[in-house]
Amino acid sequence: MRLAQILMVTLALLVGSGSRAETGVSEKEILVGQFAALSGPAAQLGQRLNVGIQAYFKSVNEQGGVNGRSLRLLTRDDGYEPDKAVAAVKGLIEQDQVFALVGSVGTPTGLAAMPVFTAAKVPMVGMFTGAQGLREPFNRYVFHVRASYFDETERIVQHLTTLGVKKIAVFYQNDAYGKAGLEGMMRALTKRQLKPAATATVERNTVDVSAALTAILPGQPEAVVQIGAYKACAEFIKQARAKGYGGQFFNVSFVGSKALADELGSAGMGVVISQVVPFPYIPSAPVVREYQQRMKEAGQTELDFSSMEGFLIGKVFVEGVRRAGKNLTRDAFITALESMKDVNFGGFEINYSPRDHSGSKYTDLTIIGTGGRFVH
Repeated sequence: MRLAQILMVTLALLVGSGSRAETGVSEKEILVGQFAALSGPAAQLGQRLNVGIQAYFKSVNEQGGVNGRSLRLLTRDDGYEPDKAVAAVKGLIEQDQVFALVGSVGTPTGLAAMPVFTAAKVPMVGMFTGAQGLREPFNRYVFHVRASYFDETERIVQHLTTLGVKKIAVFYQNDAYGKAGLEGMMRALTKRQLKPAATATVERNTVDVSAALTAILPGQPEAVVQIGAYKACAEFIKQARAKGYGGQFFNVSFVGSKALADELGSAGMGVVISQVVPFPYIPSAPVVREYQQRMKEAGQTELDFSSMEGFLIGKVFVEGVRRAGKNLTRDAFITALESMKDVNFGGFEINYSPRDHSGSKYTDLTIIGTGGRFVH
């Protein structure tokens, strides 16, 4: 009888341990990790993305959490450097024991970290990059919330050529991010039987644009499309203007719209930036009204595109957790996200399936107006 009791207790313990929640999930809490630039020349991107995610998580927690669990975001700074990103994501997975990852910043950092979280089978939602190298080949653990750089550059080139502008130069960051944007530009130009008027690079986390100015300005292109971080792009614009260049400047969304406008000051008038989220300053869509309300409740008075994107990443993540149900595991979470077909968050639509995690194709164009304000 005693042996039978021992066997029953042992069996109960085994069954109980088998039904425990996933790593990073307790009865009351879900630990979520973020590796992003919180310092260095791209710091404002990571900081503002974090603000948007936290604003949404706060609102969810105040309403009782998701299926009875609150959300806690742990963030590690990678300075927008690949080696630091690897260290940061290892720390989040191995030391902090997070359930999933959200809101990373950058292509080179994302490419460096992806093998680490993929090997650990940890889902990643909302990488702040549109690079094709993070979308192809398909990765079961990566869910995108923004459109790709191919989508953005196609929108820019379509706009320019519709206006009759064909002499287009490309200024790009000399790394995986810049080259992904350049590839998008080449595809969009080739589609229209065009070639870049000139191309030039800048090194990541630097602002030495002298060689790029020498390569691009003599040909007097009608427009310069920039694929870089805000400090280098701003430096190129300011120096080009000082040298008398009168053409147009276009940037993709990763530049960080408000960061670029702040860096440019009065030199920012007329600079165009493609966007992958709804315009955050005018509550013309339900999702923007909600974003503005949640930011206000979080004590955040400053609105911008980056925190808007963080907010949307938070919404997508929470919807996946909600659909996964009370017995939250990483596999259940992935399956739940893959069930999100034609999900409209009030003016921003997400589409996932078991073989497509691209999420959104939303693109828009904005321009920096008087006093650094954005015009839709």
